[in-house]
Amino acid sequence: MIFSLYLPPAEIEDAIPLIWWLSGLTCTDDNFSQKGGFQEYAAKHKVAIAIPDTSPRGDNIPDSNDWDLGQGASFYVDATQEPWAENYHMYTYITQELTQIMHDLVPGYSGKESIIGHSMGGHGALMIGLKNSNRFSSISAFAPILNPIQVPWGIKAFNAYLGSEESTWHEWDATSLIKQMDQIPPILITQGTADTFYDVQLQEDAFMKAAQNKPVQYDKKDGYDHSYFTISTFIGQHIAFHVEQLNK
Repeated sequence: MIFSLYLPPAEIEDAIPLIWWLSGLTCTDDNFSQKGGFQEYAAKHKVAIAIPDTSPRGDNIPDSNDWDLGQGASFYVDATQEPWAENYHMYTYITQELTQIMHDLVPGYSGKESIIGHSMGGHGALMIGLKNSNRFSSISAFAPILNPIQVPWGIKAFNAYLGSEESTWHEWDATSLIKQMDQIPPILITQGTADTFYDVQLQEDAFMKAAQNKPVQYDKKDGYDHSYFTISTFIGQHIAFHVEQLNK
């Protein structure tokens, strides 16, 4: 596994919190580090940014001819079905193995964390953040797959990775998770109205109904699309949102 880690300019006495970024379908750890435009804001607020890859990689790692399944398309779950079950344990990798590595690598790590994601990674950030609500100070997402068990991308991936028994899917679905929770970290979601995936893959109605009376801010941005141009435009707002919670 390959990952990127941004460390801000800091003095030895500074306490540095960690924000996780999870990328979307077909991405690697390079997409956000090269196109996200976050460095100015992370430096200003003195936060570290952890950027995992989106799946295991390698010639001996199972893959698919489809761009939305296999390498680059893990959906951040722990797969139970062959041929994925041996290698595609992304949830455990991020929440345990890579977590320890990142904590060891961040000088002056404060012990505080938040999580952000985009598209498939927005699903991952919401799912991981909600499943570990005591760990993360806040959660945010750009154009997330909010209800994967009800949309084509998620149904395809969950069938492949988790099997056809749909009752096992709910623990990996943000809408199902938030419906069951009384207390959640604050959540910020940004969705562009010109996003070509919005109508089919990214609809918010079920999630927002399940999140009623919970601290969720859902912002639609007129004319913005699914690209990193949208992310780089609003990433400063997201980092400021997280820093406010991390400093409490």
